[in-house]
Amino acid sequence: MTELFNDLFFIFQRLTWLSVIDILLVALVFFFLLYLVRDTQAMVLLRGALFLVVLLALLTGLVELPAFSWLVRTTLPALLLAIPVIFAPEIRRGLERIGRAGTYIPGQSEKESRENQAAVQAIVSACARLSARQHGALIVLQRLDSLDEYADTGVKMEARLTPELLLQVFYPNTPLHDGAVIVQRAKIIAAACVMPLSASGILARSPERQMGLRHRAALGISEVSDAIAVVVSEETGSISIAHAGRMIRRLDPERLENILTAFYRPEQKRTGFLRRHFPYLFRVEE
Repeated sequence: MTELFNDLFFIFQRLTWLSVIDILLVALVFFFLLYLVRDTQAMVLLRGALFLVVLLALLTGLVELPAFSWLVRTTLPALLLAIPVIFAPEIRRGLERIGRAGTYIPGQSEKESRENQAAVQAIVSACARLSARQHGALIVLQRLDSLDEYADTGVKMEARLTPELLLQVFYPNTPLHDGAVIVQRAKIIAAACVMPLSASGILARSPERQMGLRHRAALGISEVSDAIAVVVSEETGSISIAHAGRMIRRLDPERLENILTAFYRPEQKRTGFLRRHFPYLFRVEE
């Protein structure tokens, strides 16, 4: 015990302000990496890798195993090179988030503001009626990131956005009811579009089982772009919204309208990072 206290005293005696800053920077890097891979399958892989590293350190440190220690030393560089390959989707998603973090949202003209407000009203009205009828729907609202590659997987429409058209598109057993509708301002770009499915573990850990492919697709498109995805559950009729890899569920039409309006407020260009990218975290005044 005395030796332990002496070692700790020696460490604190050599500690300087630069050392503290150095330690904080390293801790910040690890925190940022863990933040990027949160709620993904990478967390399971990361826990397994950490357990394996600790186990190998104990085996090579407590027991004299020359051959095994040599094997660990020679294979460790190869494992380090394999990390970018194993975590490639999470690394790409994290870099995309960093790239979008400083995006400047331009101000809206009066015409654009009217179009966005009309689109919000049409989507809210359609979702309320779809929810009452328990008709499943997935509506993706394009923002700054282009969704042309996903629009090409569906049927091009280039039609004016109206509640009646959305109701017709998502009517069960019609040719366009499967897949997503992509909306740009007050226009439906395409229907029956194929969205990327989320690899996150958010839905898998949910105690409820009403979230299927539509919810996974909504989360998936929100993870690879800055789009907003609105989902109506076919089983329960509940309305959900996904953005930036996060989902808010069981929304009523009024709250859905508030959230969508917050995303398209003209004054967004003067707000901070959190308010600009996560406006649903802040209260929207009527």
